[in-house]
Amino acid sequence: MVFCVQVVDSRIDGSVTMGNRGMEELIPLVNKLQDAFSTIGQSYNLDLPQIAVVGGQSAGKSSVLENFVGRDFLPRGSGIVTRRPLVLQLVSAIEYAEFLHCRGKLFLDFQEVRQEIEAETTRLTGPNKGLSPVPINLRVYSPHVLNLTLVDLPGITKVPVGDQPADIEYQVRDMIMQFICRENCLVLAVTPANTDLANSDALKLAKDVDPQGQRTIGVITKLDLMDEGTDARHILENRLLPLRRGYIGLVNRSQKDIDGKKGIEAALAAERRFFLTHPAYRHMADRMGTPHLQKVLNQQLTNHIRDSLPAFRSRLQGQLLALDKEVEDYKHFKAHDPERKTKALLLLIQKFSADFEKHIEGSGHLVDTEELSGGARINRIFHERFPFELVKMEFDERELRREISYAIRNIHGIRTGLFTPDQAFEAIVKKQIVKLKGPCVKCVDMVIQELIATVRQCTAMLGSFPRLREETEKIVTTHIRERESHAKEQVLLLIDVQVAYINTNHEDFIGFANAQHRSTHTNKKRLAGNQVTSVIPPVISDPRSLTPEQVIRKGWLTINNISIMKGGAKEYWFILTAESLSWFKDDEEKEKKYMLPLDNLKLRDVEKSFMSSKYAYAIFNTEQRNVYKDYKFLELACGCQEELDSWKASLLRAGVYPEKVTVDGECGGSSDSFTMDPQLERQVETIRNLVDSYMDIVYRAIRDLLPKTLMHLIINNVKEYVGSDLLVQIYSLTEKSVLMDESPEQERRREEVLRTHSALKEALAIIGDISTSTCSTPLPPPVDSSWLHGANPILTQVTPTPHHYPGNIHTQVTPTTP
Repeated sequence: MVFCVQVVDSRIDGSVTMGNRGMEELIPLVNKLQDAFSTIGQSYNLDLPQIAVVGGQSAGKSSVLENFVGRDFLPRGSGIVTRRPLVLQLVSAIEYAEFLHCRGKLFLDFQEVRQEIEAETTRLTGPNKGLSPVPINLRVYSPHVLNLTLVDLPGITKVPVGDQPADIEYQVRDMIMQFICRENCLVLAVTPANTDLANSDALKLAKDVDPQGQRTIGVITKLDLMDEGTDARHILENRLLPLRRGYIGLVNRSQKDIDGKKGIEAALAAERRFFLTHPAYRHMADRMGTPHLQKVLNQQLTNHIRDSLPAFRSRLQGQLLALDKEVEDYKHFKAHDPERKTKALLLLIQKFSADFEKHIEGSGHLVDTEELSGGARINRIFHERFPFELVKMEFDERELRREISYAIRNIHGIRTGLFTPDQAFEAIVKKQIVKLKGPCVKCVDMVIQELIATVRQCTAMLGSFPRLREETEKIVTTHIRERESHAKEQVLLLIDVQVAYINTNHEDFIGFANAQHRSTHTNKKRLAGNQVTSVIPPVISDPRSLTPEQVIRKGWLTINNISIMKGGAKEYWFILTAESLSWFKDDEEKEKKYMLPLDNLKLRDVEKSFMSSKYAYAIFNTEQRNVYKDYKFLELACGCQEELDSWKASLLRAGVYPEKVTVDGECGGSSDSFTMDPQLERQVETIRNLVDSYMDIVYRAIRDLLPKTLMHLIINNVKEYVGSDLLVQIYSLTEKSVLMDESPEQERRREEVLRTHSALKEALAIIGDISTSTCSTPLPPPVDSSWLHGANPILTQVTPTPHHYPGNIHTQVTPTTP
């Protein structure tokens, strides 16, 4: 059905005749939408088409609205009268009023309407002068009104009065801006004629949100209070501060008229006589006054609704679609149904079990692209953090050699031994193996921490049921702690097993013959520092087995310690190989900035500064030479601790060890008061080589067995427990009935979603049968006000141009030459 609109007649004389019923239905339609959405609160902003009345205190806003209704119904007094937005819906019908917050109660006495507005305002804001953005919805039915919807906002104020808040100006401004910033809101800017228009707060706010003037309608009140000999003709003729929609002048009741109980009908009649008899306004009397303003607002709001309705419908449909899935989970919800609770509990625990397994095993569903989590972090512990902990063990080469010499001499006793005693080798090796207990236990602790963090991450989906989440975390964490004790016992048992029997017949053990023939300068480097590998490259036990050009790691690092005079800290693309550390301008690797050989380099930790967000370490030369240009050390920084540890592990693979670790093992002089004889030195060197060779075997065995042990005793066991035994443990709880009680937040969320979904469906049903294919008057063209900057307004001439715009309020402005 298609409507065609043409305004035939509009009168405020007890009857209203309009030529387009389709267009007349649009304003009541928006009234219904406002009622539908009032149940979902202010938080759900749907930007309904409306007219906001803006003006300073005592500008005459209340009188304008009361003249529309034909009744005195708004509170009056000093200070802020309107402390909550008043959504005023005018409907042409038999006279009565109705509030949305007390639907069904009809108000026939408009003094009671005023009292109810005051009571409802006080209910939410208190008896002081506080403000609230929550609107009061009032619908007034009257045969003397046209269909119209307006929002009365607090009057703009500058200085707090009485017990008003000190920041009252900003509170009022913020509340007004919440409404007039919306693209679907027309702004009715009310300014009294006895003030300077250039200082109008209402026009200034309107200009801020509507610089093109497409949504602003000017209203000039109190024309009868202007000084004798002055008038507002140049304003009403749109010559001073032109508006695209023009200005309409009004004459309100004075305070004396109100105190004297002057009626609205008498006031409207007096307003009509004023415009017809005033020499400055009588030529435009048919375009001034309250009835004309009401008609213009009705037509402009109708056109505005028609223009915005298609986009509004699309937005409603999009919001409804976004809520459909959530509503599907809520619509059959029965909070106290035992059967629902049992079924929901089963489904939630099954989902938790599946999520936990996916986090450990890895899954392509909802992959975290920001950081490592779950199984990936545990994998990193196994292959980077644990080997790095092994290397971090303090190892004093000088102390080790002294221990070997004491062991040899104590075994020989009073005799001078001709052969190297194997008992000394076993004693030293066992002591070194026992030191592995610390890193192994720490590895267990790190895995336990990651498992508990994964449990907490997975229980986040149980947040709607806080008791269930609490009990689930408690049960699973308790089981993990039980497995932790058992796993530590087994890990320590692994070390004890290695200590129990030193297998010198192992195929990789070099034996006494090879150890004795190995030159001091070709001693095998201590293996502990050579076991660290990154996740991607293959495991290489000795840096010397790397080819010089083999790349160990690539990535971005920041060189921190370059002075500001030389460019300051900057990020480069680094490439680490078995022989060098190079950096480039970018990851295309075209412009190499420097290549640093790894010979005689070590690394040390750098304490993170208070202001820095980076994690850093330093590389320096053991021979006190400059590392890079005139810098004694190179401070490298990265974004997180995990990346820092990974780079350290890669440098260890390349043979760059922590500062406290001695690699080459030269004695450097005895710390005792004696000097070893040559024969004892050869025996110490032999034992030293044997210890290196055997510890190589032990390190590889521990590095291989520890992850397997933890996977079997903890990770796989916990996965199985969560998948099968967790539900049994939860059902065995004596208070399981309260586990499925919702949190207050979730209950509010469910109710809000259901109300919003229902309101959206109702709104779409309301506008579903309304056709927007109606004819309406287009918006007037922009007003050319550029001539105002160089011309005297008094010397201008305004030529009214008749057209089909409602009320003919637009004028064409043309300058004249003096």
